[in-house]
Amino acid sequence: MKTIGISRQAVVAALVGVAMVGSFSLVPQVFSPEAGAQPIQIEAPQGAPLSFADLIEQVEPAVVSVNVTTEREVGRLADMQQFFEQFRGMPGLDEFMEERRKEEEEEPETREGRSLGSGFFISRDGYIVTNNHVVEGATAIQVVLKDGRELDAELVGTDVQTDLAVLRVKETGQYPFVSFGDSHTMRKGDWVVALGNPFGLGGTATAGILSADGREIGPDSPYTDFLQIDASINRGNSGGPTFDLNGNVVGVNTAIFSPTGGSVGIGFAIPAELANEVTKSLIKDGKVSRGWLGVAIQDLTDDMAEAQGIKDAKGAIIADVTNGSPAEKGGLERGDIILSVNGDKVTDATSTTRLVGKLIANTQNKFEIIRGGKKQTVNVTVGERPSNPNAIIEPAVSSSSSTAPDNGLEVKEVGATFEKMDDALRTRLGLREGENGLLVTNVAEDGVMEEAGIQEGMVILEVNNKPATSVESFRKAIADAKKAKRTKILVAVRIGQITNYRTIDLSDAE
Repeated sequence: MKTIGISRQAVVAALVGVAMVGSFSLVPQVFSPEAGAQPIQIEAPQGAPLSFADLIEQVEPAVVSVNVTTEREVGRLADMQQFFEQFRGMPGLDEFMEERRKEEEEEPETREGRSLGSGFFISRDGYIVTNNHVVEGATAIQVVLKDGRELDAELVGTDVQTDLAVLRVKETGQYPFVSFGDSHTMRKGDWVVALGNPFGLGGTATAGILSADGREIGPDSPYTDFLQIDASINRGNSGGPTFDLNGNVVGVNTAIFSPTGGSVGIGFAIPAELANEVTKSLIKDGKVSRGWLGVAIQDLTDDMAEAQGIKDAKGAIIADVTNGSPAEKGGLERGDIILSVNGDKVTDATSTTRLVGKLIANTQNKFEIIRGGKKQTVNVTVGERPSNPNAIIEPAVSSSSSTAPDNGLEVKEVGATFEKMDDALRTRLGLREGENGLLVTNVAEDGVMEEAGIQEGMVILEVNNKPATSVESFRKAIADAKKAKRTKILVAVRIGQITNYRTIDLSDAE
């Protein structure tokens, strides 16, 4: 069973597991059901229903079980790979595994595997929605209908970011189908009904309520605010639908919280409006093309806002701009605070990522920002998000002029010393030619720099949105902050190839 991290819920994550239960980009409708064909629709009962039987009886023919055949490597090396999968991304791991393979000269053996999930028809001509993790690595896919028919299906497209996939049955025919509703019309406490194939027990229905919406359940799902439901869903329910009482699909079941591996009444579903747009894109193009800016962003915290004299802390601050990216070409800069995208306000880095991800590649869009304490609008033509944007991140060169800092001088106000930045040092630190910065060579124990998480070897690039060209510029930024009666300053810090912002609390400075 897969697990996923839970952002902003660290305490909860420490107590319970998050498990995938079977197993996200946005464009208009593209499939065209035959003339006169209509999705299943039901008139919702007034008040609490005495039974869900009529609803289930009408929508169940559109729900299928998804049986997947896969192949996986087996043997001692394969077992080692499976063990080290939890450490994916660890420096040197790929090289280590390659050396072991050469040493053992092992020819990989494969073994057939099978997995189960759920899905549902969204068109009369046989398109089916399920989860990406249900069909990932599939060599063959078969769906089982309510009447027991077993039909071969082909994969139309997948979207890892939203964990959605679209299949199409190979046998031509007319199939009962359901339509997506709008989860935004749902209120906490509204009835929902989930159908699917838990543990291979096809044709299973459970009922509950919408427990919450707007849930974030991990960094692997940056584009999705999940619905939380308490209708029982388990392994095999992944990809199955959650219905409202009108028979509209309001969510695609995807994950559960579970300390036991089974349902404890906390399930998560992808909202219908997101699933609708993603599946249309998959049917049209076989993939999802997301907008891409080429920036690293952080939440704008209260301390960051205070350091810049900003009252409202809602927004996202640009920590770095990729060289040659749409953001750089459009005029966005490090330190800009994004307030809205095309008039849609952002609240943090996550909401900004989602808004940008919804933009159509190669279209011009308006970004309202704060730069130097003043609001302005920047027009940026977003690009198409690369499959691995982290592989091409290269910070853009600051356009500010550079003056050489005094070598080894101390900024007593914050208890730190710095080293002169020259070309040799820039090369060693991985900075770009001409990039400004002060290398931190010493930090006072229990001082304000240490409290801000700044350590020896880090590079201060900016202080209060101005280039850290010398220790004098650092001291001036501190003096300006005190003159404006601010207790904090904002610094851009480079750690390896990553840049982020920290605040230094001057009220604690000696």
